[in-house]
Amino acid sequence: AWLSISAVHDATGTVTHFIASVVDVTRRKSDEARIEQLAFEDPLTQLPNRRVLMDRLHHALTAAARSGQHAALLFIDLDNFKTLNDTKGHLFGDELLRGVADRLRQAVRDGDTVARLGGDEFVIMLEALGRDAAVAARLARTVGEKIRLAVAQPLQLRDVEVVATCSIGVRLFDHQATVDDLLRHADTAMYAAKSAGRNAVRFFDPAMEAALSQRAELESDLRQALQQGQFVLHLQPQVDAAGRQLGAEVLLRWQHPRRGLVSPQAFIGLAEDTGLIHELGEWVLAQACELLHAWSQRPERAHLALSVNVSARQLHEPGFLSRVERLLQRHPVPVGRLKLELTESSLLDGTPEAVEQLERLKALGLSFSLDDFGTGYSSLQYLKRLPLDELKIDRSFTRDIVDDPNDRAIVRTIIGMAQSLNLGVIAEGVETPAQQAVLADAGCRQWQGYLFGRPQPLNDFEAGLDELGAAVH
Repeated sequence: AWLSISAVHDATGTVTHFIASVVDVTRRKSDEARIEQLAFEDPLTQLPNRRVLMDRLHHALTAAARSGQHAALLFIDLDNFKTLNDTKGHLFGDELLRGVADRLRQAVRDGDTVARLGGDEFVIMLEALGRDAAVAARLARTVGEKIRLAVAQPLQLRDVEVVATCSIGVRLFDHQATVDDLLRHADTAMYAAKSAGRNAVRFFDPAMEAALSQRAELESDLRQALQQGQFVLHLQPQVDAAGRQLGAEVLLRWQHPRRGLVSPQAFIGLAEDTGLIHELGEWVLAQACELLHAWSQRPERAHLALSVNVSARQLHEPGFLSRVERLLQRHPVPVGRLKLELTESSLLDGTPEAVEQLERLKALGLSFSLDDFGTGYSSLQYLKRLPLDELKIDRSFTRDIVDDPNDRAIVRTIIGMAQSLNLGVIAEGVETPAQQAVLADAGCRQWQGYLFGRPQPLNDFEAGLDELGAAVH
């Protein structure tokens, strides 16, 4: 209550009596408390929010420098939370976050700070870990592992048992670090834990930051390369048992102005992560369509086909089908001459939508090769359902096929399976006549590898066609 007392005076100025007024300020005080709570506390988990964390981090850095005691920052991110949130709903996700927050509180000491930054990101600050850096690191790792195991325990939510895991990045304090450094480095270490397979604890290493800087520079160069047309195509011949060239696999190369010729292993993963793979992939397909259209006008080359690798991200992009349709309208390609090489990972879902997407692409005259067959999660179910034309034997089986009976058995099984399903077979990575002979004996009649030609620029490939006088089917 708010009490206000006023004196009442007579004409001579003498106080005759007092008037007290009382106002109920319960709601006002409640509102003030709520405002303060919103300002300093996460409303979902009741943990300290970013504002409080930043303030405590500043104090902790100062205290650590003054006392010589080590401290550590743990950056925690739930694994695959978005998938669970999207499939089960946001209310379900909120319950999970509250459950995780409770487990984090229980896993640390009373004096340690547990805060929620937002989304599924939490931060824990451990203070007073001792003056020895090695001891402090061991303590921080012990707490990190304790948290990791605690979060991974099954959680009962709405009669459903949920198992959530987390990735944890750890950064020990040092006198030169700023609050921003601590958060950024712990975040970097957390992403290293995710890259290591998730459900792991990783400490920050300066090499991580250097790798991130290099990655950021590479991403900037990649965007510039798309704008400036720095990409080129190399072709690797594919031949049959008679030595005739059937076509080639299209392999992308980046003609970097400073680094020289860069292989796709160095940038395709980054292109997929940043979404640039869609623009890059469309450029490759456009080049392949244009080339096949030009070859179709020359009888001695009209039979040649081109295989183009397509990533899972490209294939499942909503606009992929319409992009391909536009390219084929611009550069008509003979039926079956443009072959899309798909990986097993891009076909894992096997949903009716994925099957329909491939069938509609098939109706446009495209064919499909399943790349790296046998190295992933091969399923006879999707071999039966999907409109595939060919299986490609991975080089990991070809490499030791002469000496390894297990590889020979696997290759024979793949070939027998393909024949039973009326699918073609081609082996990649063929480098010696002995490998070719074993593959031929097993029933494989189409090959690709250094024995028949290395990846080469288009001009060199076409010059080789002229020299060989490629036979028309």
